[in-house]
Order: sequence, then structure tokens, then C-alpha cells
Amino acid sequence: MRRSMKLAAVVLSGSLGIASLAACGAKSDSTSGSSSATAGAGASGLKVGMAYDIGGRGDQSFNDSAARGLDKAKNELGATVYEAEAKTGEAETDKEQRLKDLVSSGYNPVIAVGFVYQDAVNKVAKDNPNVKFAIIDSASADQPTNVTSLTFSEEQGSYLAGVAAALKSTAKHVGFIGGVQSELIKKFEAGYVAGVHSVDPNMKVEVTYLTTPPDFSGFTDPGKGKQAAQGQLDKGADVIYSAAGSSGNGAIEAVAGANKWAIGVDSDQAAQPALQKYSARILTSMVKNVDVAVFKYIESVKNGNPITGVKNFDLKEGGVSLATTGGHIDDIKKQLDEAAAKITSGQTKIPTAPQG
Repeated sequence: MRRSMKLAAVVLSGSLGIASLAACGAKSDSTSGSSSATAGAGASGLKVGMAYDIGGRGDQSFNDSAARGLDKAKNELGATVYEAEAKTGEAETDKEQRLKDLVSSGYNPVIAVGFVYQDAVNKVAKDNPNVKFAIIDSASADQPTNVTSLTFSEEQGSYLAGVAAALKSTAKHVGFIGGVQSELIKKFEAGYVAGVHSVDPNMKVEVTYLTTPPDFSGFTDPGKGKQAAQGQLDKGADVIYSAAGSSGNGAIEAVAGANKWAIGVDSDQAAQPALQKYSARILTSMVKNVDVAVFKYIESVKNGNPITGVKNFDLKEGGVSLATTGGHIDDIKKQLDEAAAKITSGQTKIPTAPQG
């Protein structure tokens, strides 16, 4: 199973159709025609619906991390769970229908994975004030009171990834690949670049984004990721960090093929079955512990004291971490410990948007 280094202080460490399927654990297309869904029955009265971002369960990254939290809730809290998958290029009405289907089938809470759901969550939650909703990676000033935002300090974990990249680069030239040029992914970029430059202010950092909104295919196109990574390798980068969902799998393939260092994201990607063959060249992964946030939220609902408002999971709370699979960063543990301690103490302030 995955090992992760939790860096804190000085420690490196629809309706009837859906309900019927939930009872038998089958798979089906949703009534909107825009997604497929999987149901699983638990032993308690708690019914949790999860609507995935594009890529869904099996992306080896962000959605899989959320899925681990849902699995834990099913196994440890006896929750009945239902998973609804999204498709690339779907309309906003598809997202809304997916959430409505979960609500009409009695799922409460409903968890939306990803900032692309913000408008849909706001609308459906407003129409269903007795249902609790959570959204991952987004918060809006006008969201209803029955919506909880689960956010993360991605810039902090990315800063540490940048420190690791700079310390391991022999070419003094590294890269960053973002899936979609959004405010969220810019947090990854900003932290990473700041971490690199904390080690060497003169080190060159290549930055490539695969798509810009409203095109979100940059999160689900390994071919684009591979091409972008190859471009950065050709320019001389020898450590490349990808924050691009399953597109990052292509980047990892290219980097590993060139015998350089790749840095994964969201999950411990060296431990993911589809990527283990590249594990010798995955330096580390900036793990965003979405599973921790998902489980804590579901647990709070079950206990009758639900997390409300905006709950941020930072480095100190274990919301972000660096994976240690393979032992590739063991030799720089001291430097990473020191960097982590400065972040958690408040001594190091990390930007959340690219500088300059």
C-alpha cells in the first residue's frame, strides 16, 4: 500500500433506478445520459452519493484519492455509497442532473469532486435545503449554507515538491505541467516555483498548461501530457512535476523513458498499479489527501455534527504530503524537514498565484 510522508512541524514523516441499483451493487448509466455510476450497499442508514470529476475512479490521481475516502466510509462507517461518473465535454445541465438524481434517490450527503461542480452544487443545494452537500476544491461567496467546501493548501505541498526537484536536478532546469490553466492549478505552479527558487533563485522552470477553460480535457489526455513533457525534456529539464490528472500519466511515461525524474500529484503515483512500472523514475508525488477530507466530512455527518462552511486541509493538518515510495528522497529528508517546519511555523509564506 502507499506510504506517504506527512510533513508537519519538524516531522517528515435519479430516482428509483438509482435506489434499486444501490441495493444490488450494479452499474448503470444515469438518467441524464451523461455519466455512469456504481453503487455499493453498507450496513448503516447513512447514504452517501459521490459525483466524480472527469477522469473518475481509476484516474490514478485526484478522483482516486476521493474514492479512497468513500471506500473507507463504506467499510468503517457502514455507509451505503453511490458513485456517479462524469464525461469529458458534458454540459452544465448534466452536472446538475447528476446531483438531482442522487438527491431524489435519498443520498445525503452528496459530495461533488472538483471545482467544475460549483455552479451546479449551488443551484441544486438551494433547491434542496434539507440535503447536505460538500464540494472539493472550491468555495464561493454565494454558496448556500447547506454546502461545505473542502479545500487544500496545494501550494504548501507543491513548495516541498519544488524543493525536492531543485535539490535533485543536475541540469539546474526543471519543469511544471498544469492540466488546465485555472486558479486552482496556478496554486500548484506558484508553490512549486517558489520551492525551486528557495533552493536556487536562478534555476530555470519551464511552465506548460495543456488547456484553458472551458476546455477541461487537459485533465484527461495522457497524450497531451506526454507531448508537453517531451517538449520540456527537449529544452533540458530533468525533473518535471505534473498537476494534470490522468494527463500526468503521459508526462510520467515520457520522463521515465528519458531516465529523468517525474513528480506525481494527488495520489502516491509510484504506488498506483498503472504507473508502478515507472516507479523507479517517480521521485515523489505531492499527495493531496482528499481521502482524509472526504472521510472526515462523512464521519462528521454520521456523528450529527457536520463540518460546515469552508474547511481547509493544510500541511500541518496532513492535508498535503510528499510520498516516499521508492526512497528516492530519503537523502534530502533533512532539507525537506527544515522546509516543512518553516511552513508550519509560519516563517515561510508561500504564494498562491504565480509571481511575475
